[in-house]
Amino acid sequence: MVKAVKDYSYMDQAPLQDIDIHEGLESTLIMLRHKLKQGIEVIRQYDRQLPRITAYGSELNQVWTNLIDNAIDALAASNKQATPTIQIHTRRENETILVEIIDNGPGIPAEIRSQIFAPFFTTKGVGRGTGLGLHIAYRVIVEQHQGDLRVSSEPGDTRFQIRLPIRL
Repeated sequence: MVKAVKDYSYMDQAPLQDIDIHEGLESTLIMLRHKLKQGIEVIRQYDRQLPRITAYGSELNQVWTNLIDNAIDALAASNKQATPTIQIHTRRENETILVEIIDNGPGIPAEIRSQIFAPFFTTKGVGRGTGLGLHIAYRVIVEQHQGDLRVSSEPGDTRFQIRLPIRL
């Protein structure tokens, strides 16, 4: 567990460095393991040929945490009979790395989708969410890494797509 925390936080390492995107995703899954044990299946489709990218590793792990934790919450709120599932896909697109985090929960209603990256916007009850998770994710990806963060959603398929440049 101590190693997982050190890997997750990039403790004792420079803020900007060459990282393996999969190591960060796996560290995040270890940190959230206690929540994933609630019957959620995680399907990984990783392109193991991806190059390392120049990035702020601990900040990216915060993004993965916010997105995966939100997916877990969405799946917990779902009344579906299907097995709750989170898929994580990675692949290269030209000079960027694409990471997709997908859940089969109830989806994000169209009328609020344009607001989800706004600071303090939350759909969670009082005391459950601060409304900062997706805003922080957006800032880290778009502003800090000059990447792109998009969402598409319908019932059974909510998909966050993160594109990060290979070199900052």
